[in-house]
Amino acid sequence: MGAAPFYGQTPADRLFQTMRPARDVFSARTDLMRFSTTGRTSFPSVASFVPLKLSRAVTLGIVLPATLAASTAFAQVPPPAVNARSWVLVDATSNQVLASGNADERVEPASLTKLMTAYLVFEALQTKKITMDQTVMPSEAVRRVRTDESRMFIEANKPVTVHDLVYGMIIQSGNDAAIALAELVGGSEAQFVNMMNTEAQRLGMKNTHFADVNGMPDPQHYTTAGDLAVLSARLIRDFPDYYNIFSVKDFTYNKIKQPNRNRLLWIDPTVDGLKTGHTQAAGYCLIASAKRSLPGTTDASRRLVSVMMGETKEHDRVQDSLKMLNYGYTAYDTVHLYKANQVVGTPRVYKGAQDSVQIGVKSDQYITVPKGMADKVKPQIEQVDTLIAPIANGQQVGVAKLVADGKVLAQFPVVALQAVPQAGVVGRVWDSLMLMFNKKK
Repeated sequence: MGAAPFYGQTPADRLFQTMRPARDVFSARTDLMRFSTTGRTSFPSVASFVPLKLSRAVTLGIVLPATLAASTAFAQVPPPAVNARSWVLVDATSNQVLASGNADERVEPASLTKLMTAYLVFEALQTKKITMDQTVMPSEAVRRVRTDESRMFIEANKPVTVHDLVYGMIIQSGNDAAIALAELVGGSEAQFVNMMNTEAQRLGMKNTHFADVNGMPDPQHYTTAGDLAVLSARLIRDFPDYYNIFSVKDFTYNKIKQPNRNRLLWIDPTVDGLKTGHTQAAGYCLIASAKRSLPGTTDASRRLVSVMMGETKEHDRVQDSLKMLNYGYTAYDTVHLYKANQVVGTPRVYKGAQDSVQIGVKSDQYITVPKGMADKVKPQIEQVDTLIAPIANGQQVGVAKLVADGKVLAQFPVVALQAVPQAGVVGRVWDSLMLMFNKKK
């Protein structure tokens, strides 16, 4: 399978394509770090280190929200066979897709829909629009949840807290809880669905459209495994204070105790989320996430997310998810590049109140590569042309390129770690003369 549409070009890609030729190269140091992004999330896919004999239905590669060069110079262990109709394995720590199969095939999300419902509810909680201890009066709409649907057994016009609704929606997969929360946050269920679709586009879920808040079958309710991977990674990254709810194994409401349907929570202690889904049309679905310590470190960990869609048996979605998570941890290594705010160079600045500026990255940076390749990855820092003050804190001043065996694997922006204001008149005039003199050389 070729590059998936949802693995589209990021703003960083476009920026790199328009940058002026690099002039100065600084040697970069490797160190412990953690990679995170802001804004839209996408996993641009480039087939890298892929044996040609692999099935076209499977894409493997290393990916950053930046450009990547394809290569087959290194051996790559193929992923295990799974029974899922479509699937994706993501390294959420480095924001990379490790492997996928039919990632863009349109599928029904079933109760995985509630991840978007949860995303908007968490956003409302984070911005203090609602609170966990707030009391809600469910409307008559919750009565339409049938007895054969997942529910937490709330009653119309009987008060319930937001806390219980959130736990009932996530742990018990309650369709009634999802409706009540949607009405609270959106004003109406229909308006909340509009919010879901707006948010999906903002997150880069280009092949997704929602028709309801809980995943009941509808021709206009669809997504892809790739889009769900995007949503899952952003939910984990954007709402760490609420993510732990997905690891709770059971919840009791109205004296009815229900277990979390994610059986991996009992099988693998490193698994702490995310969500199951099932309808006759969608099959058995599971998005599983695990967090394991990074080998050789004491303060760093690595998170993987697997998305399995359209399994024919409940047992298969559990075993296939576990196989894929284990594959990701054993077949790939994560390389530590830079710590947040680590200084990687101090280039010359002209017309500034100081003669140089510290440059680096604002957030910790990782890259994940096929097993055995970690020692081959060498970072280089390229400064873009001459730096002239004023320079803002966080302003891009260069590019970090990750190179192995002479090939550029990935690149990302390098920024000023401090502001450099303009110098006085005398300093600016002097540096203007210096620039003119250097230009004539």
